[in-house]
Amino acid sequence: MTRPTHSLPPAYFEAIYTRDPDPWDFAESVYERAKYDATLAALARPHYGRALEVGCSIGVLTRDLAPRCGALLAVDAAAAPLEAARMRCAGLPQVAFGQMHVPQDWPAAAPFDLILLSEVVYYLDPSDVARLAERVGASLAPGAEVLLVHWTGATDYPLSGDAATEIFLRRSAPFARPTRQSRAERYRLDRLHAIPAAAAG
Repeated sequence: MTRPTHSLPPAYFEAIYTRDPDPWDFAESVYERAKYDATLAALARPHYGRALEVGCSIGVLTRDLAPRCGALLAVDAAAAPLEAARMRCAGLPQVAFGQMHVPQDWPAAAPFDLILLSEVVYYLDPSDVARLAERVGASLAPGAEVLLVHWTGATDYPLSGDAATEIFLRRSAPFARPTRQSRAERYRLDRLHAIPAAAAG
């Protein structure tokens, strides 16, 4: 398998959603439902003031996460899934959406109490994973959490789920430390907490 050497562009995702509006079966998959439930259960707090979900796709997890957030910004690189996400989350006034290609694009609405990176970091090349970690580190409120969830099987993306997560963990070490790490049969879950400024210094 030959991997792409650069981060996948927005056009890659636009093409996928043109062929299938739910290409990974987020809405109906038993596996995805179980993974979403585990994701929500891994969050340390019952409620977050401000949260960021990177790679929201069609908004299935967004809808479930929203009741635990005072304000939730959900972003994706492609326009088509964002429109589906807006429809799915209609009636949830705390949710806002934005089309962003991270890490080049990044919201100005920081700091966040929670940043969720679910099935998204392995689309980036190593240099962009490092840049993403820098963006995240600069956007965390005191005591904030970062939650990563990634498929651990074979991929034809720039990185595997394990490689992407490990790069992110190394790059985030100056500002966040893992407080929960677990593996299911087909995915891994890594929760980090922001290091207090005095401890980080």
